[in-house]
Amino acid sequence: MTANGTPNRTRVAVIGLGTMGGTFARHLVQAGYRVSGFDPDTGRAAVGREHGVTVAADCAGALRGAELVLLSLPNDTALDRTADALIGARGNRDDDLVVVELSTLDIECKRRNRERLAAVDIVLLDCPVSGTGAQAEAADVVIYASGPDAALATAEPVLRDFSRDVFSLGAFGNGMRMKLVANLLVAVHNVATAEALLLAEKSGIDPALFCEVIGAGVAQSRILELRGPLMGNRAYTPATMRLDLWQKDMALIDAFARRVGSPTPLFESTAPLYEAAVEQGLGELDTAAVFEILAALAEDGAGDA
Repeated sequence: MTANGTPNRTRVAVIGLGTMGGTFARHLVQAGYRVSGFDPDTGRAAVGREHGVTVAADCAGALRGAELVLLSLPNDTALDRTADALIGARGNRDDDLVVVELSTLDIECKRRNRERLAAVDIVLLDCPVSGTGAQAEAADVVIYASGPDAALATAEPVLRDFSRDVFSLGAFGNGMRMKLVANLLVAVHNVATAEALLLAEKSGIDPALFCEVIGAGVAQSRILELRGPLMGNRAYTPATMRLDLWQKDMALIDAFARRVGSPTPLFESTAPLYEAAVEQGLGELDTAAVFEILAALAEDGAGDA
């Protein structure tokens, strides 16, 4: 059954069954969709199969018979390769096909593949997801949707079955633009949370009390809500977003801001802290582990004193 309680037999293909894509696929299976999927990682494919996804041996197999395609991919190369598979599969069908790109990737890569797919009458939507893996588990993510209205109307009912809200942002690419702006705030808020929590802790305030009290006032943020407890407990696994993967998003934000000529002094000040965390072997931990870099700076300062 769908979220509104009506039967649904729509066949949805999910390409990329990682932390986000695999969770979206599971929600869709639970909502009554017929879900096929593919991921080159055999472990992720096995988990998808356990959750009711019909896992194919390759991308083309997952696409066969799909009425809507969702892409949750790790990088630009994966999108290029998936577009190749979509173009190859297009020769076997003549119906309309809408493909929803949910990943955080370079805008130009998405635009290039939109044009490639349009040449074979496939509509690509730019719909990056805002939220962590933990939020995806609770269907608490937000989708920044952009592209043609008719295609969005086709995709939106499916998107709403694994998200809290879907925002239609107009022309293709506006979804990624909004996502990069949002991620700039995430980068800053994450470090600001670590800085404030460490100050509270050093002054004798219990971290759990800090999170409760600050969360009730005007200084609250969603990042404080999500990652403040992780910092307070020094508990960085399982990661809602790994530090080494976050470096990709940081690079995209930096390139985007430079391209449009907008200064980002606060964002730029966070980059060395994230880089230091990765250099110190924390790359597989949650981005909340940036707290450890600030804590180490405090210890170094105490030693110098």
